[in-house]
Amino acid sequence: MKEKVYNYLLTIPKGKVVTYSQIAQYLGNKNLARVVGNILHNNKDEYKYPCYKVVNSKGKLSSNFAFGGIEKQKEKLEKDGIEVINFKVDLLKYKL
Repeated sequence: MKEKVYNYLLTIPKGKVVTYSQIAQYLGNKNLARVVGNILHNNKDEYKYPCYKVVNSKGKLSSNFAFGGIEKQKEKLEKDGIEVINFKVDLLKYKL
């Protein structure tokens, strides 16, 4: 399952985000969102697997972003051209 999650991250284009639930649905069970979060938190290669592109179902960034915290996730998303307001992204605009 871990490989599937990490490989899914590779399909997210620049300027787009996905939710934990989207990845869980891709895995076949929308109830696996927390499992997806745990897998992403243990990501060993932030450059190969861009977990910063994953937000919660309301568009909020992760306060526990594994690679530098919420500020770093915000910075990475903005570098991708995604507007972040109050640590939240507009899912209608940026969701894959």
